[in-house]
Amino acid sequence: MSLINIQSAGQWQGILSGNNVVIADFYADWCGPCKQIAPHVERLAKEHSKPNKVAFCKINVDSQSTIARTHGVSAMPTFIIFHGGQAIETIKGANPPALTQAIQNALKLPDRGGRSAASFKTPGRTLGGDKPARASLQRPFAWHYRDILSNIITFIGLYLVSLFAIDPHKAAEMSQFNRVNPPPPTVKSTKSAGPGTRQPPRGPAFKTLADLGGDE
Repeated sequence: MSLINIQSAGQWQGILSGNNVVIADFYADWCGPCKQIAPHVERLAKEHSKPNKVAFCKINVDSQSTIARTHGVSAMPTFIIFHGGQAIETIKGANPPALTQAIQNALKLPDRGGRSAASFKTPGRTLGGDKPARASLQRPFAWHYRDILSNIITFIGLYLVSLFAIDPHKAAEMSQFNRVNPPPPTVKSTKSAGPGTRQPPRGPAFKTLADLGGDE
């Protein structure tokens, strides 16, 4: 059927959430103008209804008074056009030209599902791509672990140096584990022989028996 007769609030909510455009015809069986415009509404429904896209609904204000009150219906017929579940236009009374124009305007609106793919994208990332996020969480944790380990090693080193030293304070100050006021680096000075400087002769590393006899 092109026209859907609403039988419950649950059915109505399902149609609102499952279609891009919904045209609701609030009527009453005793309403004369409702009967006059009914054939025109049926023609529009047959022409424009599309499954899961455009739906035409008839809502009896007497049997579905809760739905009528929710949308503030106080006169019959009342036509309310919804887009994406939100009311965008209301037409009161039997006015076929105004109803036709309102429906044509609503059909030109973009499909609410057309933007779903773009709304969940970020540059270089897609929804569900959690690997970069995990890497970013692991890196700070690794650095924090290294800092803790370095502090423990420094503490143990200073403790051991101070424990076995005659002057614990001086030993800790000159220790390589002192990271607050590190000691100045020691530079070993080497003197090279200048030009013309003769090196003293070196004796033999060991003497033979003949050498020992010659010394006598």
